[in-house]
Amino acid sequence: MSSGSAGGDGRAAALSARGSRIASGARGLLDKGFDLYIADPFDRDRNPRGILNLGTSENKLCYDLIQERLTRPDMNYLEPQLLQYSDTQGIESFREEIAKFLTEYAKAPKALNPEHIVVMSGCCAVFATLSTVLCDPGDGYLIPTPYYGGINSKTWLYGGIQPVHVPLFSEVTDEESHPFQLTVEKLEAALQRAKEQGIRVRALILINPHNPLGDIYPAQLLKECLEFAHRYQLHVIIDEIYMLSVYDDTTFTSVLSLDCLPDPERTHFMWGFSKDFGMCGIRVGVLYTRSHEIRKAVNQLAVFHGCPGPVQYVLSQFLSDRDWLDNVYFPTNKKRLKEAQSILVDGLAEIGIPVFKSSGGLYIWADFRKFLKSQTFEAEMELWWKFLDEKLLISPGKAFCCYEPGWFRMVFSDSVDKIYLGIQRLEQMLQTETAEPVANKTSAEEDELSNSEDETSVNHANTSLDEVSEAYSDMKKIVVY
Repeated sequence: MSSGSAGGDGRAAALSARGSRIASGARGLLDKGFDLYIADPFDRDRNPRGILNLGTSENKLCYDLIQERLTRPDMNYLEPQLLQYSDTQGIESFREEIAKFLTEYAKAPKALNPEHIVVMSGCCAVFATLSTVLCDPGDGYLIPTPYYGGINSKTWLYGGIQPVHVPLFSEVTDEESHPFQLTVEKLEAALQRAKEQGIRVRALILINPHNPLGDIYPAQLLKECLEFAHRYQLHVIIDEIYMLSVYDDTTFTSVLSLDCLPDPERTHFMWGFSKDFGMCGIRVGVLYTRSHEIRKAVNQLAVFHGCPGPVQYVLSQFLSDRDWLDNVYFPTNKKRLKEAQSILVDGLAEIGIPVFKSSGGLYIWADFRKFLKSQTFEAEMELWWKFLDEKLLISPGKAFCCYEPGWFRMVFSDSVDKIYLGIQRLEQMLQTETAEPVANKTSAEEDELSNSEDETSVNHANTSLDEVSEAYSDMKKIVVY
């Protein structure tokens, strides 16, 4: 028998076992929703009935400022060395500017060391490489749910690593002060469940400011999480990609600002230019870690995830212009974020949709549970399709591994007219929804989307989402503040 006929599929035989695992990985709901948008994007003039995207977390509020700064003479610069091979860790002068910038804006107690910085092509690359060198295939990492579901594929495609969920809920108990509150007790419980299932947990991942909740970890909770990780010799990966997108007076505490870390060698900081600077297409992410061995391993993979020299130069100019940052960009960005967030929150309130109180990020976490036919994720997916039928893309809670169906993330960092149009389309759909039951989707594509959970690992060391949702089928309306 020829090798090409093995399994009846020559194309499959061409892949290694690892390649087959990667190729067969399910694309997440966030990716699939974005694909639908790309195929039919809204344009005010050319495609006014296209899909309006309030689902993808991009900051489109300050393009005018960025465009003006990019066209200044100091940006029009090119030397031969910028077109040549450079340090895979990042050009030294760029890392020096990043270190000075983070020292100031993350409020580090002493100057950060440029040698502790690795620059890569976005935070996706940082997640992929860091998790690969910290964990072996089959290992797990603790992560509070809901969370940005894209982390699943970033940690699984290279390293075969699985999330161990720490479920958070909207109902406030006696031990909690607000919905979706993380506690060390919940971390302990999730770690114990993983041990009982034979999963070796190697790390804790925290997102601060949080995605999709938009809240900020208090300094005391952050310290307690670090101490918890130290007790169990866990690495802590802290994603602070929204650290300068805080739009109210809540105090943000960066892990870089803490004077004394319980385990500095196992504490790793991530940040990038995608969110705070509205440059998702630039693809530049930053890792700060004090561990020489980890940097050595990451640098071996960083050669596959390098950033072009001219891009590093341009961003160096951005970071070094403190006058522009402090007096133009950051105050304007904060003002526009707050105004846009208020417009969306007020508009949702007028049509009876409560939201979780948020302080940072580019989105709000909205409660659509009363519009579900039943408290299940099947009903959530049906509602999501109704939004898409009305040409509105927002992100369902299932894409963030939320354990309660009916929550959706809505991005507000776009033009005012698009926010109003999004509210209008939402209201039209919900008015129709109250008049007629949600139609069942039957096409193969829709079934595939409905079955996707924006995850690539089967075992999450927790009760399934639908099992948890059953317990909430009769719950009373919970006021979210």
